[in-house]
Amino acid sequence: MIKLYYHPSPNPAKIALFLEEAGLPYEMVPVDTRKGEQFTPDFLAINPNAKTPALTDGDVTVFDSNAILLYLAEKTGQFLPEDTPKARGEMLSWLMFVATGIGPYCGQAVHFSRFAPEKLPYAINRYAREAERHWGIVNDLLAGRRYMLGDRYTLVDMSIWGWATRLSFAVGETWPEMFPHVKRHLDEISARPAAQRAVALKDQFAFKADFDAEARKFLFPQNAHLAG
Repeated sequence: MIKLYYHPSPNPAKIALFLEEAGLPYEMVPVDTRKGEQFTPDFLAINPNAKTPALTDGDVTVFDSNAILLYLAEKTGQFLPEDTPKARGEMLSWLMFVATGIGPYCGQAVHFSRFAPEKLPYAINRYAREAERHWGIVNDLLAGRRYMLGDRYTLVDMSIWGWATRLSFAVGETWPEMFPHVKRHLDEISARPAAQRAVALKDQFAFKADFDAEARKFLFPQNAHLAG
């Protein structure tokens, strides 16, 4: 049985979407990051980086959302592009673009604009503009094709979808006007029954909602060095 170690945030959402689309049986294991459950010895044995998602499949352990997507796609033979070096190169490039661009810059844009103890204009501007630049690249790509790799719905679309669902939080409420092709892509995927099931998973468990001092301690442990 596949086990998905899950918290209701963009990266785990991608994996839930794939599992629902593929019809794979799986068990969802909640990891409440605001309670610090990502730092328990049992979870660190699965993902030493203390992040969700992670996945186990028998004796196989995979962490990092795009690595998990690629593992599941290759395991099932589903949601992959054509089996050619050219198509695989494009797939890997866009997967890594999400991993090294979309995710980190959106995450830092949110952190510095909403959660940092000091509002630093330079940091807020840098990460906001870089997040917008990365989404502009995606928007330009989707202006000329239905999906990220062309006419075929693939794991790359699922990877983009996870972050696109949080664009209002990361970029602001005007993002649909900035990135209309991203909006069209998001709406199409979000209308799929599998996506609706993936979104509903967050309601199966009572994750901590309060963003209190305890939650900040677990989400931003680096800040302990500022106390001195």
